Amino acid sequence: MSMITLKRVESAADRTAFVDLPWRLYANDPHWVPPLKSEVHGLIGGLKSNPWFGHAEAAFWLALKDGQVVGRISAQVDQLVIAEGAPGMGPGTGHWGMFECIDDQAVADALLQTAEDWLKAKGMTRAMGPFSLSIWDEPGLLVQGFEGPPTVMMGHHLPYYERLITARGYQGVKDMHAWSLPIAQPFPEMVQRIVAFSERNAKLVTRPVNKAKFDQEAALILDILNDAWADNWGFVPLTPLEIAYVGKKLKPIIFDNLVRIAEYEGEPVGFMITLPDINELTRDLNGRLFPFGWAKLLWRLRAPRVKRMRVPLMGIRKTLQGHRVASLMAFQMIEYIRRASVEEFGASEGEIGWILDDNGPMRSIADAIDSHVTRTYRVFERAL
Repeated sequence: MSMITLKRVESAADRTAFVDLPWRLYANDPHWVPPLKSEVHGLIGGLKSNPWFGHAEAAFWLALKDGQVVGRISAQVDQLVIAEGAPGMGPGTGHWGMFECIDDQAVADALLQTAEDWLKAKGMTRAMGPFSLSIWDEPGLLVQGFEGPPTVMMGHHLPYYERLITARGYQGVKDMHAWSLPIAQPFPEMVQRIVAFSERNAKLVTRPVNKAKFDQEAALILDILNDAWADNWGFVPLTPLEIAYVGKKLKPIIFDNLVRIAEYEGEPVGFMITLPDINELTRDLNGRLFPFGWAKLLWRLRAPRVKRMRVPLMGIRKTLQGHRVASLMAFQMIEYIRRASVEEFGASEGEIGWILDDNGPMRSIADAIDSHVTRTYRVFERAL
């Protein structure tokens, strides 16, 4: 009988094995896009590289079978999830994530059992996942939409993972969707009329982000985000250090006309961030920026031409949510960014996501612009 052992990730060699495992598991998956290894190392590298560790702790393990690494997992406890009472989570909720595994139920059970035991030792009463590592990174497991590659910052998983997780007794607690749509042609006439009407409202202005003042603009956007998303499932506010960290990571892939800030009566009240699908530019780097990948990526980012765009974040301050002007500014931002995406970047497809399954306003907007669900990510939970 094969021996399965779990090894806590502690050394540099362990971390390398943890980061490298997906290259073997996804070797025959034509849709997997290799992540940049430096980004994954930074994610799990502790407080020195990821300010999330300022309010959270995590442990990482490798599963070995007959001496070969065949799986990995993380377990994490975020004090903000507990103290802030993140909607749908709150006290007693521990997370796990970074889950990768061969198609072997015994290996999957050993990984999940180890993560659960660690969470129980920390006083947690339920395990929820996957989160890699937080709600702001890659939440959820891909359960529908395996037919194509993910866009930038979206997860991709092997189809049998859902079976391995549910066999352990986990049940789905929240679905998040990615909606896709063609953008080369104008939106339906109804949307065009809404945009035209919004442009006649002198109190409403949506402007491009000013990248020359990037730090101030990033802080403004994330302040609006913290307010706009406060009641969303799983929401945890970004700390000032995390805001600076996110801004630094996003700056190289932010382009002025793809990020809009909406102002009403002179006050910034909304925003929309769109990113070129950088996965199209990094896929051939095979996860490595050195020795030559960094130079290639910098050159490609000077004037990227991509097929797809992704809208990862959009928000309007709570004081205007449900107000007619919120709808006007949303459609105006979407249309202005659609034009820039086509004219300046050559894009023909857009993706909005993640959208929570109970986010009625965003689902209505997605329906209005003739988009449809192409990928679904699911979060699972189990009592400890």
